[in-house]
Amino acid sequence: MRQFQIRWESIGESVRVTLDEEHNAEIVEPLWGAMPYRTLQGHALVAGDCFYHVPPAHDLIHATPDHKVDRKIQPNGTVFCSAVQHLTVKYGELTEPMPTSPIGHVVPGDVARLPRIGQLIWESVHGNGTPVIAHVSRVGQAEGHGVRRLEVTAPSLRPLIERIAAETEKVLTEPTGELVDMHEGTFSSGAGTKKSVLTTLVAVNGETRPLGYVSYAGLVRAARLTDMPQKSLVDMARILLVKPSEFLGYCGMATLWEFTKEVNSALDEITTRDDFAALMAQMTTYVNALGAWNLQLFPWSLAEGTWSYRPTVTGSAYV
Repeated sequence: MRQFQIRWESIGESVRVTLDEEHNAEIVEPLWGAMPYRTLQGHALVAGDCFYHVPPAHDLIHATPDHKVDRKIQPNGTVFCSAVQHLTVKYGELTEPMPTSPIGHVVPGDVARLPRIGQLIWESVHGNGTPVIAHVSRVGQAEGHGVRRLEVTAPSLRPLIERIAAETEKVLTEPTGELVDMHEGTFSSGAGTKKSVLTTLVAVNGETRPLGYVSYAGLVRAARLTDMPQKSLVDMARILLVKPSEFLGYCGMATLWEFTKEVNSALDEITTRDDFAALMAQMTTYVNALGAWNLQLFPWSLAEGTWSYRPTVTGSAYV
């Protein structure tokens, strides 16, 4: 029986999780291998009472589950992992009936504390409070932090892999100065029509999440799980990655844009599917970590109050 612990120092809480040893080994093993690590703790903003974080387990992106359930009807304390690199703990009612891969369960003695933990995390995220960092480690072993450097055969790729991984290690636990500046309304490029801030932040979040969850992760899955030709993989990478990253760089995420330009140049040097998948996976984890901070720093307090959008219709036009 293998167990790991999630400890949240800032809120004085921790829980232990027992891993499922019968199902979803292809998901469990990469997660187990990524420990110990630290990462920003997030909370669902749409689906209901669950909290999640991004573990630096690259192989989750293309892992194939052998067992899925409707997470909406699972007992509180069920722990899930997904291809968008979320480790999720259910602690109350969920509204989204999403098929998800269970990988374990919070030990019975810790389940009763989950609603309090969930509320404190919710207040941190939606209440624009102090970020909560999750310390994740195997029970009985020391805590720590690190991001695996994926192996590549092309020597020219290794320095880029190293720099992406090193930056990811930092971003998992603290926001970059670029992200802080953006969320404080500072855009050196002049982004934000008529000095608006909220519109730009919405656009940034709307580009970052699919860039990690769909574009980079999709390229990893295409390389690992399909027989798409190598040239097609490279062509699709250039189509999917450059434009949104260029926009995000204009908005203030300059480091992401610089990495993307280097990735785009490196595509000419890649000769194997494994090297392609490794570079895309390293970037997926990095972009997903950036996306987590966008959600933490976003000014959700502006949404408080009663929603009352009632347009007046005259003819076929809103006035």
